[in-house]
Amino acid sequence: MCPNCRAFITTSDRVCPYCEAQVGPRAVDLRPNAFAASFLPSANLSAIIVLAINLAFFVMQLALSHSVTAPNPFLDVGQMYEPFVVRGQWWRLISAGFLHGGWLHILMNSWSLFILVTEVEQFYGTNRLIVAYVFSTFTGFLCASIFSPAAPVLGASCAAFGLMGIMLAMGIGQRADPLTQAVRQHYGQWVVFGLVMSLGGGISMSGHIGGFIGGFIVGLIARRPGHPTAPREVFWKFVAASAVVVVVICWYFDFAHISLLLRTANAT
Repeated sequence: MCPNCRAFITTSDRVCPYCEAQVGPRAVDLRPNAFAASFLPSANLSAIIVLAINLAFFVMQLALSHSVTAPNPFLDVGQMYEPFVVRGQWWRLISAGFLHGGWLHILMNSWSLFILVTEVEQFYGTNRLIVAYVFSTFTGFLCASIFSPAAPVLGASCAAFGLMGIMLAMGIGQRADPLTQAVRQHYGQWVVFGLVMSLGGGISMSGHIGGFIGGFIVGLIARRPGHPTAPREVFWKFVAASAVVVVVICWYFDFAHISLLLRTANAT
């Protein structure tokens, strides 16, 4: 039932077809009724696709790291490193978000993303999810390159913090809404826990904060989705498609760079 006009709608509707009010999961649905449910979220196609892409790039990364020769072979397959970025390898600000430093690293990020991608898409839709994911990856690694330039950084945690940011942005201007209050409390705890974990060694605090800022900005600008045929929704479809193109271009440049390294290594 639509909370605005009280018309009967389906559970998959994110916009009421009668009054065009934005709807989403009920606040009670955000509170798991069993302990195990908080660790076993329901499957979501977009989350599965994101995890599959990250796993595929991780496997590729492991294979290539044995084919190149360097003190840190991950630097040769797209890891963000500020000295390389300023030399023109700008694509590392995106490509690094799909690489991981080991099995534990990718498993932890995959668990977080499986939950975050599912819930962000429920509230914001696929287009805003894509934009927030890509933009927060960029802002996260950009901040890391500015504030910790000597440290190589990689991982999808910048995007994960960006998805937390877009969820917290939903509460701006709707502080009296019980649903947004529940979301704000829930994801506020996620952010605090994540930043505390970032204090550990080998974790980029600046990257996490930058990713959070990027997602929060997208949330403030994009807001919740409206009617699918509205001009604003057409615009966000275009932005999402452009974000995907940017990712593909970044990986094209990165693969070209890797191919050059491999040819050079074989020639010597």
